[in-house]
Order: sequence, then C-alpha cells, then structure tokens
Amino acid sequence: MDWTPYIAGAGIGVLSWLAFLLSDRPLGCSTAYARASGMIERAVRGKAVLDRAYYKQFVPQIDWEVMLVLGIVIGAFATALLTGEFALAWVPPTFEAAFGPSVPLRIAVALAGGVLMGLGARWAGGCTSGHGISGTLQMALSSWVAVAVFFASGILSAFLLYGVWP
Repeated sequence: MDWTPYIAGAGIGVLSWLAFLLSDRPLGCSTAYARASGMIERAVRGKAVLDRAYYKQFVPQIDWEVMLVLGIVIGAFATALLTGEFALAWVPPTFEAAFGPSVPLRIAVALAGGVLMGLGARWAGGCTSGHGISGTLQMALSSWVAVAVFFASGILSAFLLYGVWP
C-alpha cells in the first residue's frame, strides 16, 4: 500500500475541524503528557498531587487529549503494519550511520530529546501539533512564530547532528 503524506495532511485537517466542531477545543498533545505525568505522580504520592497549582490547571485525568495520543500510537502502529514497514529496531539506520550502533547512546539521545521537547512545548504553551495545526489554523501569530522556530531549530539540529551542510 502506497501512502501519500497529502492524504495524511488532509486527514489531520479534517480531524482538526472535527475537534473544533465537536469539542470546541484545538488539537494538541503536550497537555496529555502533563496529565500523564500527574497521573504517575499521583500513583506514587497519592492525592497530595492534586493540591499543586499546576495540576489544578491541568488535572491529572484521562481526557480526549490522552486518548488522542493513544490513537496516534495505535494509528502509527497500524500504518506500519499495513505498509509492511513495521520493524523492531533499537537503533534506526540513519542514527547508526551517524553515531554508531550503541543502544545506550540511542536511548540517552531519545530521552534527552523527549525531555527537551516536552519542556519546550510546555514553555511555549503548545507543541508542534498545538501550534502547527491548531494555532496556524486559527491564524494565531504566536503559532506562526512558533512553527517558524520549530522548523529552523529542526533544520539546524539536523545539520549539527548529522554533519550535513548546504
């Protein structure tokens, strides 16, 4: 099966319209991670977590954003299976070609990247999907600036990490 990114883009656009229409909320994922961290902390520390000011604003509970993230994971898995591209690999070929086959290095880089992305998303008031899809759809200037910075940072990071220069 040959999937085109244009179909995926159109599907995301329709999903964004439906999110606004049915829930009056924009698409976004980073709040789901904030809620998940609160649920994990509540499992360890108990209900005292609910007294924190942050978790009064972002109540640690399963909501539609958490289900959206779960749906993304399930959808990506299903797509990989349908396209015949599913494979278990600790170190992707591109990473291995640049940095070697070290699994601990790959895990450390992925973890550091995830933490930085999470902090950046919370600091910027949204992630790539929140700003890039929902914010730009609403013509929010802050989202257009955020998306420009996302792309510039991604291009710069790729150049630095993989040593590719124009």
